[in-house]
Amino acid sequence: MTSQGLEGEHPSVTLFRQYLRIRTVQPEPDYGAAIAFLEERAHQLGLSCQKVEVAPGYVVTVLTWPGTNPTLSSLLLNSHMDVVPVFKEYWNHDPFEAFKDPEGYIYARGAQDMKCVSIQYLEAVRRLKAEGHRFPRTIHMTFVPDEEVGGHQGMELFVQRPEFQALRAGFALDEGLANPTNAFTAFYRVRVTSTGRPGHGSRFIEDTAAEKLHKVVSSILAFREKERQRLQSNPHLKEGAVTTVNLTKLEGGVAYNVVPATMSASFDFRVAPDVDLKAFEEQLQDWCQAAGEGVTFEFAQKWTEPQVTPTDNSDPWWAAFSQVCKDMNLTLELEVFPAATDSRYLRAVGVPALGFSPMNHTPVLLHDHNERLHEAVFLRGVDIYTRLLPALASVPALPTDN
Repeated sequence: MTSQGLEGEHPSVTLFRQYLRIRTVQPEPDYGAAIAFLEERAHQLGLSCQKVEVAPGYVVTVLTWPGTNPTLSSLLLNSHMDVVPVFKEYWNHDPFEAFKDPEGYIYARGAQDMKCVSIQYLEAVRRLKAEGHRFPRTIHMTFVPDEEVGGHQGMELFVQRPEFQALRAGFALDEGLANPTNAFTAFYRVRVTSTGRPGHGSRFIEDTAAEKLHKVVSSILAFREKERQRLQSNPHLKEGAVTTVNLTKLEGGVAYNVVPATMSASFDFRVAPDVDLKAFEEQLQDWCQAAGEGVTFEFAQKWTEPQVTPTDNSDPWWAAFSQVCKDMNLTLELEVFPAATDSRYLRAVGVPALGFSPMNHTPVLLHDHNERLHEAVFLRGVDIYTRLLPALASVPALPTDN
């Protein structure tokens, strides 16, 4: 089957591929086209559509299906519109064509992260409305910008707005994995800066910025290898249970023949939940001091206050969620999702949130080349949300609803 969508393709898949073709790619996402697409969906589904501009050019789009009991808190279904950049030369197909191969795999940036979930929400609501259902709790679908670069011009601002308070969110679903503590662990974006003696590139200059930066980079990458081996040697550990770190940016220099006075390296740390964060920051300081004078670090981003979402049957939200999974013979693996999602902003204002993306039997290709999702896995996800939403939107009144 070609990427053009031949006759006989499931209409939910066709809609998914249409959304994937909208180029909401950082650093210049076309949010206007995505919002127009969502407004059209709202009109077709008979849902209200609210647009909240949280910063100039950054709009959160809210589609609402009212419940029968407005005194109850609502169910919030969150997804982000933006996707990460691509290196087209490494893709087998155009990452914004939404090409579908003969086996049914759909290749596109955002196929897994997370345009699939956005359309699964919409198509589940469409099915339920077509069947004549209504539920006690209102269902809000939020489509937010800026998540892939930290959410600072998106959900972080939105949760502070009166429009968010008016949603009266009692529970939220977002991207990721069901998780026993929180949908991510603490994370740091660290920039290490090294200063040293400059000079001409033809000389052996002592105490250069590059030499000292190399020492810090080597220390951090040695720590990375230790954590990697710890993960590989213990089959009971999963990625979120160890600290991950990657060198993501190197900066410095003005010309080939000039030894720079300053160089820097940037790292992305996702710190395991059992790590003493104060001790970890002291370790960063020790690595810099050991490299020599003039080596410092700063936090480009730092999040060390994760909130807990209960995952035991004493919690009515989790009980409803897990019962549907049990009824559908879905195996839930509870683990820490080592990425940082917008759920952290929801939890910070007291809204419990679960990360859940129904993509089993699928290689994890978030942010990778040839990101893809099989159409059958996508459609199975629509089925799952069609069962989840009635259960969650029918959770009986809770003390927190008042």
